[in-house]
Amino acid sequence: MSKIYKSKSKTYTFAASLSAILLTAGLAGCVQPAAYGPRVEGSQVGYTDERLAQNRYRVTYAGNSATPRATVEDYLLYRAAQVTLDSGFAAFEFDTRDTKAKTTYFSTFDGFPGPYGPYRNFGWYWHNWGFDEDVESRPITRYEAYAEIVMLSADQAKSEPRALDAHDVLTRLGPRVPPPPPPK
Repeated sequence: MSKIYKSKSKTYTFAASLSAILLTAGLAGCVQPAAYGPRVEGSQVGYTDERLAQNRYRVTYAGNSATPRATVEDYLLYRAAQVTLDSGFAAFEFDTRDTKAKTTYFSTFDGFPGPYGPYRNFGWYWHNWGFDEDVESRPITRYEAYAEIVMLSADQAKSEPRALDAHDVLTRLGPRVPPPPPPK
């Protein structure tokens, strides 16, 4: 009878492990870089903008864990150019600008060592002992870029060396910025 029990236990352990691997691989394949578009309620990705004065806005763009930092910063620039043109200005410059990285760690491990009941194959606690060689941790980083922009007329932009022409920004970054998905 113990042979049958061990056989079932091994089969169950193998099936559970295989299921976990397939589920993890399936979910990892689903993560795509965040689409360019406004941040909707309940979401952590997308752009926001807030008018601070007649010629000043705060613009942000937050990506997901699959969105590279350069893409987040490109989307911020693109949105700043859109806001500038929508407000009737020709150029903008950054007053302040920064990109923040938020890193969390996902760890997996086998759990308590030895044949100690149902906790053997489950990571139900964290430990730092010499025999936890099967611990794997991987960083998951999300980037959020923000800026305060000062919008300028074409004449004002001529005297500002840091001014960016909004049309030029849209033309250069446009091919890298996919259109937002249609509303659901």
